[in-house]
Amino acid sequence: MPVEITWWGHATCTVEDSGVRVLTDPLFARRLAHLRRRRGAPPPPEAAVADLGLVSHLHADHLHVPSLARLAPGTRLLVPRGAPGQVPGLRRLGGLRVTEVVPGDRVQVGDLVVRVVSARHDGRRLPVGPHRSPVLGFVVEGEARTYFAGDTGLFPSMAEEVGPVDVALLPVGGWGPFLGEGHLDAGRAAQALAGLMPRSAVPVHYGTYWPFGMDAVRPHEFHAPGQEFVRLAAERAPGVAVHLLAHGESIRLETAR
Repeated sequence: MPVEITWWGHATCTVEDSGVRVLTDPLFARRLAHLRRRRGAPPPPEAAVADLGLVSHLHADHLHVPSLARLAPGTRLLVPRGAPGQVPGLRRLGGLRVTEVVPGDRVQVGDLVVRVVSARHDGRRLPVGPHRSPVLGFVVEGEARTYFAGDTGLFPSMAEEVGPVDVALLPVGGWGPFLGEGHLDAGRAAQALAGLMPRSAVPVHYGTYWPFGMDAVRPHEFHAPGQEFVRLAAERAPGVAVHLLAHGESIRLETAR
């Protein structure tokens, strides 16, 4: 049975595996604070249909309460430990079944097992807030093993923690002209890919949101990361098939398991 992956923009993807729909870091907004959606229409209502939602960290473009409110009552949601205490709006989503997790946890949903792994990123809700919740990645294990990295920098134990995977959903950009520590740009993402060596990869977290008034400031940082990742991945991990998806586009990948 193939696994199907749909990229809705930013870090939001649907992974369909073993009859289970998994939605990553749901963000359906046209605008978010100083950001606006510059490419791709907001996802259609069916994008919010999921059996399981995954939230990698507390930043508002990854834990977006209005987008989570679009999930159907009863949807299972995995969030970093401590998130409900730091994001009051999350506690008001009473219809969702929220489970707090940390790296090392394993959660069974239908025929899937979701393995929680660590990430390297400043995941505080506010830039001056306390570090009380971990930043997470997830490995969705069913017919395929799909790694959703969330938002992370490169770290030495990444490949060891993640383990063998078939598909990697890797962030390759951001929403502004500069990427500091705790992020993957196209080059660092290609380096990560060379360590992970999945069969396939999909670049995410680029080319969707951009700050107001910054259209002329380093625009290549908005437009270029996906294609740059394809180019660098071909050099550093030539055995990996990289699929560059448009917003709302899906790909079906046959599994070897």
